[in-house]
Amino acid sequence: MYHIYSHNDLDGIGCGIVAKLAFGNEIEVRYNSIAGLNDRVGRFLDTAQLEDQLFITDLSVNEENEARISDFVHRGGKARLLDHHKTALHLNKHEWASVQVKYEDDRLACATSLFYEFLVNQGFLEPSPAAAEFVELVRQYDTWEWEKHQNLKAKMLNDLLYLLSIEEFEEKMVERLKAAESFQFDDFEEKLLEMEQEKIKRYVRKKKRELIQTTINDLCVGVVHAESYHSELGNELGKEYEHLDYIAIVNMGGRKVGFRTIHDSVDVSEIAGFFGGGGHVKASGCPLTEEAFSVYVTNIFHLPAVKEDAPKNTRNLKQSEHGSLYQNHEKELIFIHPLNEKWGIIHQKNKLEKEFPSFEEAERFIKRHYTCWLADDEKFVNYIPVSK
Repeated sequence: MYHIYSHNDLDGIGCGIVAKLAFGNEIEVRYNSIAGLNDRVGRFLDTAQLEDQLFITDLSVNEENEARISDFVHRGGKARLLDHHKTALHLNKHEWASVQVKYEDDRLACATSLFYEFLVNQGFLEPSPAAAEFVELVRQYDTWEWEKHQNLKAKMLNDLLYLLSIEEFEEKMVERLKAAESFQFDDFEEKLLEMEQEKIKRYVRKKKRELIQTTINDLCVGVVHAESYHSELGNELGKEYEHLDYIAIVNMGGRKVGFRTIHDSVDVSEIAGFFGGGGHVKASGCPLTEEAFSVYVTNIFHLPAVKEDAPKNTRNLKQSEHGSLYQNHEKELIFIHPLNEKWGIIHQKNKLEKEFPSFEEAERFIKRHYTCWLADDEKFVNYIPVSK
């Protein structure tokens, strides 16, 4: 009997789908949270027979199960772990593990693409255009390449997963990939996904008004509470507030924290790892432990939400030759103004010595240091900058 234990997101479920294409009813598929995997693997190993074959995909095991799997394999059992998270690279020392973050052509890997290739190469599965397209859609969504290529079909696939139950999604995909020559959504799904996209936009707009800015371990962080659409929310907030190093999304109901960044200089998998989690360089997560709760909830609960830049100004505009005025919750006024070929800053009518080569760098500085936003036209008209 084949057994697969995989993650409960699109990439993990994609592994279950290609497993069912390969093994049909001869495989037991179990989807797990990060926190729940080790308990389930441990229970499998308690009763496993040597003729059983174990697959673990899109998740990694703890030290105890690492040793137990090695013992199972040493006694003649069969096990294979396939993952693509850098936090699992240490498992490559075992013959039963294969952790690969990217391909030779620099494309980022995902668990579904690695598992699909493994099944094809081992002769467990005949390749097909529909399955290959499905796998690539999963890979592009999981690695966020879909946004770079504007491949909305990949995002729609993930949206569809969360509109259906896991069981219904899995069944639909398996049947479709068996019968179709290419991967397509049906008319009903297209309409459903169109409605879902509008719902996501409304949700993100609402959550933008709830973002809290703080400093954690010398990083400028945006924290928001949300139980849905973490990927979309993290990406939009990251682009809207580019001065933030990363976004922390607290899911109180699910008791977990998601981390997202758009910056190459920040590795959120390291942040998640500190709290017992893991994931990708730009998208990761961890359980909402007592320590994580203290950092991302208790310590910042008293802080007000950051306001958005004034959206309808006609006078107080960014990069204006007349300068740009910002304000914060402490009622401080911060003025960015052109200074020869550079940009200067006046904070509360006091001129800062530091000058900036671009407006963007000056704005990033004041938003990080003063938690401010672009003031409205009325404030700008009444403001007379005086430097000292």
